[in-house]
Amino acid sequence: MQIDTAAYQRVLGDELRSLRKQRGWTRKELNRRLQSDISLQTLATYELGTRQCSVVRLAEICAALGVPAHQVLARVHERVFGDAPAGHLSVDLATVVADPRPQLMPLRRWAQGRLAHLVPGQPPEVHLDLPALEYMAQLCQLSTVDLIRTLRELDHQRHR
Repeated sequence: MQIDTAAYQRVLGDELRSLRKQRGWTRKELNRRLQSDISLQTLATYELGTRQCSVVRLAEICAALGVPAHQVLARVHERVFGDAPAGHLSVDLATVVADPRPQLMPLRRWAQGRLAHLVPGQPPEVHLDLPALEYMAQLCQLSTVDLIRTLRELDHQRHR
């Protein structure tokens, strides 16, 4: 198995940033909760995926965030090596529009716009790649993994 280290670092950083934002913390607030003294710039480079994070530093950041490091790494592994994030995820626009979950409101609005511009007879399905899924997850204030799980669940419900 080949590991794309740049992609792995970027996904790890995205997970750390997402966890921090879910708590409503700035980088400065997270930094105050760390045992070691690291610069805000270093923390930013971890979140951007432009700097490798040691295992010990990752464990420290995860402890400050209140999440076991192995859970974060499992999500990163799923995103980097799992089937959906590596390729495309098919999304039925009508199913998204019909789902009432408040956290999907930005995605629902987008899907409504796409449905309104479909050519008659065109199926209401789109294929989202990883960058699109990451962007949609940010809009919905979810982690990319959580958004993918939700969309897969919607797709599963549609096929019942």
